[in-house]
Amino acid sequence: MICHPWESTRRRVPTPSVRSVTWCSRIPGRIAALFGFLLMLAFSSHQAVADDAGTHVTSFTHPSLLHTEDDFARIRAKIQAQESPWIEGWNKLIHDSYSRLDQGPAPLSVVRRGGDGQNYGRLVNEMKKMYALALRWKISGDPAYGDLAVKFMNAWSSTLTEVTGNADRYLAAGLAGYKLANIGEIMRTYDGWAPEDLARFQDMLVNLFYPMNHGFLVKHNDACISNYWANWDLANIAGMMSIGVFADRPDIYNEALDYLYEGEGNGALKNLIFYRHPGNMGQYQESGRDQGHTRLGVLLTGVIAKTALRHGTDLFSYDNYALLSAFEYVAKYNQFEDVPYIPYGANCTGWKTYQGVISDINRGQLRSVWQLAYNQYVNRLGIDAPWLARMSDDLLNRNIIVDDEMGWDTLTETLDPFPAGGAPRGLTAELNTDSVSLSWWGATGADSYTLQRADSPSGPFTTITTVNTGDLLTYTDTDVVAGQDYYYRVTATSSQGESDPSNVVEAKAGVRLRLHLSFDEVTGDQVPSTVGDSAATLVNGPTLANGIAGNAVVLDGVDDYIDLPDDVINSLTDFSVATWVRIDENRDWARLFDFGNGTNRYILLAPRNNSGSARFASTKISYHGDNTFDAPAFPSGRWIHVVLTLKDQTAVLYVDGSEVGRSISGNIRFSPAKIGNLTQNWLGRSQYDNDPYLKGSLDDFRLYSGALSADEVAALANSVN
Repeated sequence: MICHPWESTRRRVPTPSVRSVTWCSRIPGRIAALFGFLLMLAFSSHQAVADDAGTHVTSFTHPSLLHTEDDFARIRAKIQAQESPWIEGWNKLIHDSYSRLDQGPAPLSVVRRGGDGQNYGRLVNEMKKMYALALRWKISGDPAYGDLAVKFMNAWSSTLTEVTGNADRYLAAGLAGYKLANIGEIMRTYDGWAPEDLARFQDMLVNLFYPMNHGFLVKHNDACISNYWANWDLANIAGMMSIGVFADRPDIYNEALDYLYEGEGNGALKNLIFYRHPGNMGQYQESGRDQGHTRLGVLLTGVIAKTALRHGTDLFSYDNYALLSAFEYVAKYNQFEDVPYIPYGANCTGWKTYQGVISDINRGQLRSVWQLAYNQYVNRLGIDAPWLARMSDDLLNRNIIVDDEMGWDTLTETLDPFPAGGAPRGLTAELNTDSVSLSWWGATGADSYTLQRADSPSGPFTTITTVNTGDLLTYTDTDVVAGQDYYYRVTATSSQGESDPSNVVEAKAGVRLRLHLSFDEVTGDQVPSTVGDSAATLVNGPTLANGIAGNAVVLDGVDDYIDLPDDVINSLTDFSVATWVRIDENRDWARLFDFGNGTNRYILLAPRNNSGSARFASTKISYHGDNTFDAPAFPSGRWIHVVLTLKDQTAVLYVDGSEVGRSISGNIRFSPAKIGNLTQNWLGRSQYDNDPYLKGSLDDFRLYSGALSADEVAALANSVN
């Protein structure tokens, strides 16, 4: 089955650019324009606008990819002032063979990557020359380098007619696409590049490279959605975004941005980080594969994030600096330091990854991918990133250019240091039943951090611990009392003294009733909770009848279900679900509850699966394996009290006050807090359309933060007797 990641009820048809785009410069203009328009319509058929997606653009200023006019002005000033490391980077560039004037282009009509006759290396080598020449012209102003760069670019745009090969052709289209677009974006301000030649270079990228980028993200080479690792998606996203900007095609740029937020492949934002460990260690999707490809992920996400930042979307700050958590994780491991790792399951074809331990293949090899990320986080934002810093220092002025990166990062990416004295940021609290786990991001120049706690958001705050720089910035507060509300903040101490405090986070300790649906006061289709101010919705007309403790909701098993509030379970680490249920017909894979946002992310309890057992499962990416356990199937034809608790990554199932099943200790790693935003939270309905609806009745539904004890479960089950 081919997955289409942009399927949505909201569709957007991209606006054609002012300049007609031709399929090939050799096709007559009117025919080509018509063909290009039809092609564009076909390519837009699966695009969607996401409410929570990045900022869509309608036009571009230039240059606005990896380098802007302000960047080049800064670089020129630094070189003129003989400042390090810019002057050293410049001297390396001007003495490098790729930037010489005594060379000429060697274009190909067909570029092939993968399989017999591969010649992609020629294009890679030529792009290194184009980029070095473009930089020398843009920084020095010497037209000799501009003329030669244009000569290379014109030769390729007038010769290249096809990019092909085995599946690797999609990597070529993405990696070369983003690099060629960046080179073109630098050179578009050169007076010596004729408008018709610039247009032909744009057409080459739009007509040869973009269709392959788009085709891969839509069909994934006709494979199931998780068959390809993250870097395949990322390469094509980077290509599309860069081509969209350079070719003045907002529709192409926005299409790539939509996929980044809404796509289902391994390169989409929600799948890039498989697991976020304490201390903001983000386990990258390819960490179990090898370290060469994890470093490629650092490169490509950096390119994508910097490109998006130019146009109003701050991916560097996305989800509490999620990308930085992955960069630090990869950098630390490649400095031969231990990092936490959880096993990784099979992809959608059943092929097993390196699931037991993190891979040490290519560990520690240097690659010029770190300085962009380091400068964006440390020097621009003032966030301490010790492992990125080490990797960046190792590469300063070495200019190790592997085929996939632009290179010359010391010269082009270095920013002035952020001043010391800034505050920590991004403090988060994960609430466990008996403790609170806290993590935060440090500040540049800090020597230590002071974690403080109070009983109210305004204080007074008292110190509970001090954490030194160099340690993981995380702490678990076990000195908490059930029923008490706590507020936390953290400050940094540096040569400038103590900083301002971070954000304040709240934690409500102990087991708390978060949602309670008694079904005794229903207004229309709204079921108010007896605690808080939220309400559930009865969907498709469930009816009310006498239940075990008052009114019950009767689900017909056809299309009835109960829709819970979007945020009802988000952010919980330990939790309990308790309800009375009467199952009239025990159908395989019907759901008692299913909290999720689609078929890849969910927490579910099925009264009976196709093996005749009850099943609990939680997952962040379903095709990489659920965390599950089975128990005896629920009885039908009578009221039973069901409780599911999760505590310390261990789930326990109770029926009528007695334990009937328990997961392997520590095996349920995907709590709601680890899965992320869950907005399709249902009683009686599955995330999978083909699963049956629950046929039966529900009464007295309860959701708690924290795990009920066995005694509390028994008391709740006996409370209506």
